[in-house]
Amino acid sequence: MPEFDESVDISRPNPARMYDYYLGGAHNFAVDREAADRVLAILPETREFAMRNREFLQRVVRFLAGEVGITQFLDLGSGIPTVGNVHEVAQAAHPNNRVVYVDHEPVAVAQSQRLLADNPYAAVIHADIRDHEKVLNHPETLRLLDFSKPVAVLMLQVLPFIPDADDPAQVVAGYRDVCVSGSYLALAHSLSFDYWPGAVAEAVEMYTKSTHPLNLRTPDQVAAFFDGYDLVEPGVVFTAVWRPERPVADDEAIGSRAVAGLGRLS
Repeated sequence: MPEFDESVDISRPNPARMYDYYLGGAHNFAVDREAADRVLAILPETREFAMRNREFLQRVVRFLAGEVGITQFLDLGSGIPTVGNVHEVAQAAHPNNRVVYVDHEPVAVAQSQRLLADNPYAAVIHADIRDHEKVLNHPETLRLLDFSKPVAVLMLQVLPFIPDADDPAQVVAGYRDVCVSGSYLALAHSLSFDYWPGAVAEAVEMYTKSTHPLNLRTPDQVAAFFDGYDLVEPGVVFTAVWRPERPVADDEAIGSRAVAGLGRLS
């Protein structure tokens, strides 16, 4: 069981901690496991979905750090650290690559702080990604990231927790507008009901009882978040088929239940 302080809400399940449970992590509470098990009972595909998203994160960071040569990463809605997280992949390409994680879930932040305690080139800040000013002017952001040079902004499965009323496109634009040409946006997003089997509506309803309700979107709605960016091939596609390291069958691609893409700021 993770350590926590009084600021952590353990009366309701939290999506970041549920996601950690789907991935086999240990940074979750009974309330999270119970909620996740109820989702899995309805949609067993949810665990596969989480694994495909984690694999996309690793592939896209490896591409950015290795093939493109990006040295700075801003991971928005980073969640609870697990094996193969952004700093591990990026710093495998170059040990001085810099990573700033951002999350507002206290357990995610606390565990990240422990993990990064001896890493001078990576840090985590406790903030809501909708608060651009706090994120961009935080001392750790200012210490590690130089926005006069290209930065890779990662938004992997965070926008589903931002409702339309909060204008997720503007959230994306707020970070795009401070980045220079040659910067990148990597984005992954859960798909709408039509792309899920079974009683997906019932599973999504369970998230309304969590700290952050879920907002599913269509591929076209996700692609629109790349406004201002030039999409890198193969564009916005099922997560499993974004530059895969092995052949992916059609049913496995559809089983991603999410799309992902990478855009370059020209």
